[in-house]
Amino acid sequence: MYYNNEPFSGISVLNYPNGIKAEEIFYVEGKRQGSYKKWYQDETLSFESYYNNGLQHGTTKSWWKDGRIRSEANHLNGKVNGVQKQWYKEGMLFKEINIVNGKEEGLQRAWRRNGKLYNNYEAKNGRIFGLKRAGLCYELEEEVVQTKKL
Repeated sequence: MYYNNEPFSGISVLNYPNGIKAEEIFYVEGKRQGSYKKWYQDETLSFESYYNNGLQHGTTKSWWKDGRIRSEANHLNGKVNGVQKQWYKEGMLFKEINIVNGKEEGLQRAWRRNGKLYNNYEAKNGRIFGLKRAGLCYELEEEVVQTKKL
């Protein structure tokens, strides 16, 4: 970020029209450095991330308006890395994925609001092994299932 054609060092603050702080970003020599925060108009924290030399680094979190956790992500030198989680507004875990150097690697899981697992797979070397986006299953009642012998 530049101010008067010079790399900016300091705090950039953006306010809502009513004067309440909407976001705050720290800069050193024109690059984001340290915390970056956003707030809802009721002054509840909505987002928080950290930067090192202009790159996201460390834990990034976001919250629903009621203050419940919405997401948690990890970054290493600007790349998504590590366990990433997302939650439904009601508080139940929605998704838990593992990222290594910006790519899915390892166990990946996601749940429906009713708690049923619908993604449960392992990503390895760009390939997927397991259940991905399973449809809803219904129990058959008094149904006759016919099979054909080959």
